[in-house]
Amino acid sequence: QVQLVESGGGLVPAGGSLDLSCAASGSILRVYTWAWYRQAPGQQRELVAQITRGQIRDYQDSVKGRFTISRDDVMNIAYLHMNDLKPEDAGLYYCSAEITPADQEGSRTYWGQGTQVTVSS
Repeated sequence: QVQLVESGGGLVPAGGSLDLSCAASGSILRVYTWAWYRQAPGQQRELVAQITRGQIRDYQDSVKGRFTISRDDVMNIAYLHMNDLKPEDAGLYYCSAEITPADQEGSRTYWGQGTQVTVSS
């Protein structure tokens, strides 16, 4: 019963900053890749950032230099630090993770339920 829960969403002015967190709970053997996605109304869900176990980071071009993804492998938490937010950054932010549960062979991708980020101009 692995579960991912996002937190930290809210309303911020353009140019502001916001920190999102995603905590994985349950019996977890290993977390491989963490990723953050976002979805604006009427748009497809898009990958914002991801980070591998080897600390390799990948960002959507539109957020490079402004967002930073990080991970805590002791607490099984991923973070997304967002700077210089723009109205186009608004949307539902979802975290996902490729996880091997403690009592399961192989891994699967888990998803959180999303946290809302609103950017006012």
